[in-house]
Amino acid sequence: MEYVVARIGRPHGVRGEVTVEVRTDDPDARFVPGAVLRTEPDRGRLTVAKARWHSGTLLLTFTEVADRTAVEALRDTLLLVDVDDEAEADDDAWYPHQLAGLAAVTVTGTPLGTVADLLTGGAQDVLVVTGTDGREVLVPFVRALVPAVDVRRRKVVLNPPGGLFVEIPGDED
Repeated sequence: MEYVVARIGRPHGVRGEVTVEVRTDDPDARFVPGAVLRTEPDRGRLTVAKARWHSGTLLLTFTEVADRTAVEALRDTLLLVDVDDEAEADDDAWYPHQLAGLAAVTVTGTPLGTVADLLTGGAQDVLVVTGTDGREVLVPFVRALVPAVDVRRRKVVLNPPGGLFVEIPGDED
C-alpha cells in the first residue's frame, strides 16, 4: 500500500531546494539522504539528496532536480512511499487506511459508530467517526479519549466526554 508522506510546495532559493508540507509523523527518519519517493502525479521517482529544517519548514533537495525551474514544475506533487504493514508495525502508530472502517465503541463496549478517517494536523491527529446516528464526530486522537486501538480485532475504544456523541448511556443533558 502507498502512503502520502508530503506535498511539494514552493521553491526555496535558486539551487533546487523546495519546501514540503509534511504528512508523516517522523519526517527526520522518512526524509533521509538516499530515500527514494514515488510521485503523484507520476513525475518519476525522486531521491532525497539533502533535508534540513528552516524556520519550522522542511526543505528538501532531490538528486534528480538541479535548479529552481525544475523544482517549480514539481509544485503540488505528492510524495509517496510503499508501506508494508508488518514492516512498519509500531505499537502506537497507525496509518489512515488501517483505521478506516474500525468499529468505534466506548470503554464499556457500547457502539458509537465507525471510524471514517484520520486527519493529521499540526497540534494533534483527529479521528473522524461516523456516529450511529449518521453524524460526523471529530475525536482528538489523544490517549485520554482514545485509550485503545485494536486493528486486528477491528475496533477502536473511545472514552468521549459527555455530549460528544448523541447517545451514550449515562449521559445527562
